[in-house]
Amino acid sequence: MKKIGLIGGITWQSTKLYYEYLNTMVSEVLGGKHSCKCLIESVDFADISAKQNAGDWDTLHIQMAEIAKSLETAGADIILVCANTMHLSADKIKETINIPLLHIAEATGKSIREQGIQKVLLLGTKYTMELDFYKDILREQFGIEVLIPSPEDRDIVHQVIYDELAKGIISEDSKTQYREIIKKSESDGAEAVVLGCTEIPLLIQSKDCDIPVFDTTKIHAQTAVEFALAGMTQTK
Repeated sequence: MKKIGLIGGITWQSTKLYYEYLNTMVSEVLGGKHSCKCLIESVDFADISAKQNAGDWDTLHIQMAEIAKSLETAGADIILVCANTMHLSADKIKETINIPLLHIAEATGKSIREQGIQKVLLLGTKYTMELDFYKDILREQFGIEVLIPSPEDRDIVHQVIYDELAKGIISEDSKTQYREIIKKSESDGAEAVVLGCTEIPLLIQSKDCDIPVFDTTKIHAQTAVEFALAGMTQTK
């Protein structure tokens, strides 16, 4: 089994989802007492969030790349950044390491294309929704049209992520707001919704929506497990 290196803590609420998904998926494939071989370096999200808010992306890129390199040195065979937004650092990470970086938008785009969906609503932090680094991958590599909410709704989505989900707060009022935002997108032709923040699955699941839901956390983890177990034989 190959070893998965995780850059976690962005936030720890979603990092625990990754750990659960990875181990559950390995156990389901291999059976018995099997679990995932992984390394986690977990950051202080208060530090990351402050730098994001200040627009200090250059420092964050260097920080992410250094962590990825340390995971490689410790024996990781692949790197996962356990956050959609911090894939803004993907290019710098790739320049620094000699092992693959599994990009969450590429894994998600492949999953969307496999289902024949051509137009999606993207929910995430303001950085993910408003900057092009994520949308461009879906559009240019997979031919997927990407919708984002109105400015007012983007504020709601972002605020819930940082002020509630990052702290483990799950609010029924916030779930209702998210569902209303998703419902609006259907009238604009959205065929599915991409949960483009790894905390959003704590709040929204498929049962909450009338259109298909792409859980980027689960998709990312599943793709990593496929890499880690490539060529291995089931034992159950």
